Amino acid sequence: MPTTPHVERHFTATEAVRDVVIGMSDWLTVPFALAAGLSAAVTSSSLIVTAGLAEVAAGAIAMGLGGYLAARTDIEHDDAEVARERREIAEVPQLEVADVVSILRGYGLDGEPVDRVVAAITADSDRWVEFMMRFELGIERPDPHRALISAFTIGGAYIVGGLVPLVPCMLVPVVGDAMI
Repeated sequence: MPTTPHVERHFTATEAVRDVVIGMSDWLTVPFALAAGLSAAVTSSSLIVTAGLAEVAAGAIAMGLGGYLAARTDIEHDDAEVARERREIAEVPQLEVADVVSILRGYGLDGEPVDRVVAAITADSDRWVEFMMRFELGIERPDPHRALISAFTIGGAYIVGGLVPLVPCMLVPVVGDAMI
């Protein structure tokens, strides 16, 4: 009897979605507030469009830079925790072994199977550090390329979102009519 392979498809773009939401959500406040505020002071839609485009450019740069710095901070935090785990494994290995045992017991393992798994994990310092990062600290290694991707995703989403309140002013020359 032929079997169909089990294929699991999981959504894995959570970071990209987060970046789009961050970039797009800011347009709800700054560019819209600028357009609405200027509409009370000026009669020409072109002035609102010019000021709005300047704000969108500045906002996209600021938001993109913020995304870049946040992602770099994640990487630096991970690097610091890896270094700390390496130091603990070298300086107090018995405590780190006890942590591995405790984690495995939390998953229902006990006795001889724990001893075998602990021996396998602790036999390789890289694997040991990775295990501690994931299961003791709950830290997944961030993508080292994520900082640039995040910057451009947030900045681009800000531009797209920031243009939304400006489109009426681009299409309608009278401010009052554009705001409606």
